[in-house]
Amino acid sequence: MNNFQSRRIVVKVGTSTLTYENGKVNIRRMEKLCKVLSDLHNSGKQIILVSSGAIGVGMGKLNIAKRPKETRYKQALAAVGQCELMFLYDKLFGEYNNHVAQVLLTKNVVTNDHSRQNVVNTFQSLIEMGIIPIVNENDTVAVDELIGDNFGDNDNLSAIVADLIAADMLIILTDIDGLYDSDPRTNPDAKKISVVTHIDDQIREMAGGSGSNRGTGGMATKITAAAAATSSGINCCVMSGNNPQNIYKLLDGEQIGTMFVAQEGKI
Repeated sequence: MNNFQSRRIVVKVGTSTLTYENGKVNIRRMEKLCKVLSDLHNSGKQIILVSSGAIGVGMGKLNIAKRPKETRYKQALAAVGQCELMFLYDKLFGEYNNHVAQVLLTKNVVTNDHSRQNVVNTFQSLIEMGIIPIVNENDTVAVDELIGDNFGDNDNLSAIVADLIAADMLIILTDIDGLYDSDPRTNPDAKKISVVTHIDDQIREMAGGSGSNRGTGGMATKITAAAAATSSGINCCVMSGNNPQNIYKLLDGEQIGTMFVAQEGKI
């Protein structure tokens, strides 16, 4: 399936894309993202947004510069930030006459067969009703993610959601425009890898490094997510979230970011 034919699309956006370095919400970028996703939804695409940012937005709202180490404080910030995050999404998507729904997930929900099917049914019902689901880890109670369990990272959650709903494509928006053979922030000669047909140890080694002060992810978690998605027959693109309008170019077939190609025979 080429990009243009992709109908059911999961878009994951990270904290570093949604906020400034000081932790405050990047309203201009968030507005552009919601506008693009609303337009794609209006065109007939089925959009599911996996959004990080609850803790980061909570930090910005309460003017806390450094991410706390204690789990209980992270959970408190998540409770504050998730409320603010959904308020903004509801307002911005609402400006384009699109409705959103909050879906908060925890590890035990998607690993238990019965509750997993309930989640699938809920997603399907929301999509049928023309509603855009906005998914996040339930940070207020999900301790695993807050202490760094990779399963709980929202990059990996986005791959799980993509598999749950049988998505055609997963798009991961981040602060780097794809996978490089070395860190482009420290090496000006780093070369971007445009297409990855197979994720091996060499590819994983290229993805070293952690995320920002406001988020938990890094390129390594995106490679893990891409591996999970492609093994389920889902194309995965890791691209910069600085200009959400590049999603149009990606879906029109242009080379944007790094495309991880779905494994043959899995679709």
